[in-house]
Amino acid sequence: MIGLSFLVLLVAGAGWGYLKLTGSIHTFSADGISGDRPPDTSAGQNVLVIGSDTRSGDNRGLGGGSGEVGRSDTAFLLHVYADHKHAVAVSIPRDSLVDIPACRKPGGEWTAPAHHAIFNGAFSVGETAEGNPACTQNTVEHLTGLRVDHTVVVDFAGFSALTSAVGGVRVCLPQDVYQQDLNPKRPTRGARVFEQGPQTVSGQRALDYVRIRHGIGDGSDIGRIKRQQAFLGSLVKRVKSRGLNPTTLLPLANAAADAMTVDPGLGSADKLLSFALSMKNIDLRNTKFVTIPWRYEGARVAIVEPEADALWAALKADRTIDGQDATGTSRGRGATPAPGKPSPTAPVSGTGIDVAVYNGTTVTGLAARAAELLRTHGFTVTGTATANAQDQARTVVTYGPGGRAGAETTARLFGGARIKESGNAGIQVIVGRDYADNPTPVPAAPTPDAVPAGVADGARSADDDPCSDLSYG
Repeated sequence: MIGLSFLVLLVAGAGWGYLKLTGSIHTFSADGISGDRPPDTSAGQNVLVIGSDTRSGDNRGLGGGSGEVGRSDTAFLLHVYADHKHAVAVSIPRDSLVDIPACRKPGGEWTAPAHHAIFNGAFSVGETAEGNPACTQNTVEHLTGLRVDHTVVVDFAGFSALTSAVGGVRVCLPQDVYQQDLNPKRPTRGARVFEQGPQTVSGQRALDYVRIRHGIGDGSDIGRIKRQQAFLGSLVKRVKSRGLNPTTLLPLANAAADAMTVDPGLGSADKLLSFALSMKNIDLRNTKFVTIPWRYEGARVAIVEPEADALWAALKADRTIDGQDATGTSRGRGATPAPGKPSPTAPVSGTGIDVAVYNGTTVTGLAARAAELLRTHGFTVTGTATANAQDQARTVVTYGPGGRAGAETTARLFGGARIKESGNAGIQVIVGRDYADNPTPVPAAPTPDAVPAGVADGARSADDDPCSDLSYG
């Protein structure tokens, strides 16, 4: 997406090319975007990029998924920092277990929220060929607490055309790859498709590279994500190395437009231009790629807390991977926040917010203690009770339709509390062992100095050697 933005930027002003580009841009309906969204409090921007493996249309024959239903093959959230000099793309494994909030089907009906569901299932809600990018956007906003400013879907045919238009992308393989690695159902190993080491790929071969799972490392999606991140970094480097001028970039811009389906907020050339302008000063070394904190849960991927929450908090505060202040202002930690952004030490006011409190532990009186804390901050406590289970390790704040903002305010009193949507109306606090051990109210989490060490250590930049750190396992 960063590479696409650069090329749109430099050709959009060229008369006929600009008009042709405007006519090529496809948009999806915003009707399915949830009305219950995180507040827009950051001066930075968040762009969700989804790779679709549908076999419909020109994708047929390029190795897309079986059947006509659009599926999400890969996804990452690109955060462009407020200083417009740094960016980070956070990959979300397709098999991650997440909560999928209510999503709109093509007929207009909304689904019930799904708990502990597979992340890429959100894109398939409604079972249409074009997929459901609005549902994936709802899911990412629910997962991260970050407002997604724009969503972009790239299909296989468009991706293939783009990599050909750019003249190929420099990649690297940690070992030889054979036909059976691309198609594990083959009875024999088959011919060698890629040889070990650096090489340039485009079109179908570029698709094969980013989709390889088997025969490298442990054959997991995590290993594939590492290679996809290396590919994206190499793509950005390739675009910048060709020379940024209309003659070389016009075919790339048209390929980029044909590759994408975007939200209405990016649905014209001038809107794409405006977004691209916000990214023109990002250096290769400051373009980072990371993966959400994760661990295996059987054959699936569980998101690790509180490390993931710390990552989202860092992005909200515009702190870079290595802990730099990337707000683009002179304000530092503890200084005046950006307009619309609450101060980390601002008092918590629960005026107008109704909350029910449940004790999720065996500690007697814990719900009453939490209720008193809430009342002292102006919340209306509608009742206290014992939760269905008393083994809650971490305090959870749940909310129904339209209740996210109130839940976020409530959670500020319980340091480290998890926020999640539920099928129940209203806001509920299920206090856990963490509150029993540390009942001192925490008005807000402090601005983090950096993301968790495990995330930072695994980061790569667009300027890194394409042969480094290619496999997991």
